[in-house]
Amino acid sequence: MPSFLWRLWPGLVLILLPSTLAADKESSLLQDWHDVWLFRFFLNVLGYATIIIPGYFLIGYFKRINYLETGRGICYPVIKACVFGSESKTGLLDDVSIAPRNDADSGSSARQAFKLVFCAAGLQTSYLTWGVLQERVMTRSYGASTPEEEGERFKDSQFLVFMNRILALTVSGLWCLLFKQPRHGAPMYKYSFASLSNVLSSWCQYEALKYISFPTQVLAKASKVIPVMLMGKIVSHKSYEYWEYLTAALISLGVSMFLLTSTTGKHPSTVTTFSGVVILVGYIVFDSFTSNWQDNLFKCKMSSVQMMFGVNLFSCLFTVGSLLEQGAFFDSLAFMTRHSEFAFHAVLLSVCSACGQLFIFYTIAQFGAAIFTIIMTLRQAIAILLSCFLYGHAVTMVGGFGMAVVFLALFLRVYARIRMKAGRRAPQPQVQKV
Repeated sequence: MPSFLWRLWPGLVLILLPSTLAADKESSLLQDWHDVWLFRFFLNVLGYATIIIPGYFLIGYFKRINYLETGRGICYPVIKACVFGSESKTGLLDDVSIAPRNDADSGSSARQAFKLVFCAAGLQTSYLTWGVLQERVMTRSYGASTPEEEGERFKDSQFLVFMNRILALTVSGLWCLLFKQPRHGAPMYKYSFASLSNVLSSWCQYEALKYISFPTQVLAKASKVIPVMLMGKIVSHKSYEYWEYLTAALISLGVSMFLLTSTTGKHPSTVTTFSGVVILVGYIVFDSFTSNWQDNLFKCKMSSVQMMFGVNLFSCLFTVGSLLEQGAFFDSLAFMTRHSEFAFHAVLLSVCSACGQLFIFYTIAQFGAAIFTIIMTLRQAIAILLSCFLYGHAVTMVGGFGMAVVFLALFLRVYARIRMKAGRRAPQPQVQKV
């Protein structure tokens, strides 16, 4: 890089990140450049590129030489599965590892009620614990023996993403081995698109907590229905009902009311900064792409657990490669050895994430997406209350009203979707035989 660009770099960063770096001097900025989230983001992307670009040329090479017809040898099955797949497309089958849902009668009322309580308790426990630990790891210090000591704070969000993905990969791999799955049809490399966007969205999710409060993050997640709809139109060419646009507008209104009336507290995570908003936008965009790409990928013959395995496989590959290239992998392991409490939190965080994904699949299979959405919407509301109680986040009256508007809109979406599906399933009037 030319020398004049190095001299301009501190000024450019100060312009891009006024909320986080305005008080830093240029000398300290050059020394602590790794603390700038935008720089870390580009480092992560460069690390992923060192895996994606060679993979792109390899896939192109195997297709160009028609390896499916000419290839042979010990590597042939692996290359065929990764590059070509079985090319069998069907509609999304029910997950064969879980009993399919029967709307008419899937057992006694007491048994169904027990299953519902089990699913709700599993989802709430997994994701409420996950949310509390996520805020604890990203916003609090470790190793302080007295309240006056500052302690040491963990800063590498990418390592937490890797921890989550490696455990989810292990759980989904064991599930695929223990329970029969449909024959896999999609080329493995197609999972890399959803995996990359999923890794970036997860990184943004963790990183945002350094700049914004957890309640703000939860409400921002609720508002992702808006970019999901936009991505649906762009990627999948979907059309939407009028009530979907109405509830999206209500969600936008409620989130805006909360963000504009957020109060400043002593802890930096209670301040909605410019950097935090930018990172949240990145999270919403990447997550919206992930869900729409997975919807298209489900057109190939696969189960939900196979999807979980494929996405997490590439996520582990991307994150561990980037961590090793940056030298951050062993630094994070050293942090774990210095602070056993952090090691426990990181492992428990990953366990909750992996178990939560399995509870998602089981709940949708047993009770459908509507019941699942209601449970998760309640979880978001409880998570905000729990965060305010444990970490002392202040919410104004207008902000509380904005939160109520958001959750009202979410429940309206569920209600309208149920009514619409009930109307479609309404039986046709029978013609009386004479």
